[in-house]
Amino acid sequence: MNSSITQQIEIEKNKGALAEPGTEVLQDWDRLATHLDDHGLRLDLEITPMQFASGFGNLNYLIKIDHALAVLRRPPMGPIPPGANDMAREYFILSRLSDAYPLAPRALHFCESTDVLGAHFLIMQYRPGLIIGSHIPQTVFERWQGEEPIGQRLGEQLINALAGLHRVTPAEVGLDKLGKPEGFIERTLKGWKKRAELAWQDSVPTSLLNVIEWLEVNKPDSATSSFIHNDFKLDNMILDPDSLQPVAVIDWDMGTQGAPLYDLAVLLSYWTETADPQCMHDLAQMPTSRHGFFGRQQAAEYYASLTGERMEDIKYFRVLASLRIAVVFRQLYRRYQEGGTQDERYATFDALSAQLAEFAQAVVENKYF
Repeated sequence: MNSSITQQIEIEKNKGALAEPGTEVLQDWDRLATHLDDHGLRLDLEITPMQFASGFGNLNYLIKIDHALAVLRRPPMGPIPPGANDMAREYFILSRLSDAYPLAPRALHFCESTDVLGAHFLIMQYRPGLIIGSHIPQTVFERWQGEEPIGQRLGEQLINALAGLHRVTPAEVGLDKLGKPEGFIERTLKGWKKRAELAWQDSVPTSLLNVIEWLEVNKPDSATSSFIHNDFKLDNMILDPDSLQPVAVIDWDMGTQGAPLYDLAVLLSYWTETADPQCMHDLAQMPTSRHGFFGRQQAAEYYASLTGERMEDIKYFRVLASLRIAVVFRQLYRRYQEGGTQDERYATFDALSAQLAEFAQAVVENKYF
């Protein structure tokens, strides 16, 4: 076995990036090997595929193909919300975006059939590095030699990478037919309203109904358009562990053409501040309430300084993204309720989603940026 590959696998294990033994969602690796062999690719099963420890979305596995490490991505087990976990879409994006946006990994293979692993899947380039979720590992503080606080560097890197994506011209990379910029706001609001009705059935919280009514009345007349990631956040960025420079942005299955301020607002919907209500801290998505991160408004102002984007409509997109995240956590609870996962973390998401709906109404009322 190649010593550099062995070393990289050990690095992933040591930093806790891989799922604990016995907790993995196993796949039919022999069937995958046969499938890949039919497509001129060799899966090396001398190295057992290993699942990455993940959040609440797609399942990711570290595998070895043709003498190099790669990543296999497939939807989670159980029912999938409409339009979510679209590996075909992600493969299409990664097949075209990486030349213009080097942080996008290259796509290597896509399988549409469900006969191999029970769901469609893609294989993409592996980019080693550090992923930071709700907490910054102690080793990062020990290695950090920058003059500014770690949070300031991470916040700047996030906004820099997002602004860089929004500079990509979709037509130049063959992504101009993916999504429809016209009517993006109306479709997005309609889609999340429908998902809220499905997720809560006949019991959509009053606070969320108020938010939806406000969004319907206050739609901007127009919005600029760019290619957007649609779920841009810290743990979807892979970082160099020493410089904290980004080496990759991942999780492109919802990418489309749309309003760049919505992409920014989605990022800010995960961006907790110290004075936020408990539900925003319970999200535990990004460690932005400490370590020197700037606040949401400062993040928006920094983005504007990089892009020249006008901020008159940022409140609208903040409210729309706040609706989205409340619905997402209710959808996750429904997956748990319907037996799609046994992860006990999901049991708390019913209450959390209702509290996030109240926070969305507080954004409407200008109590929070």
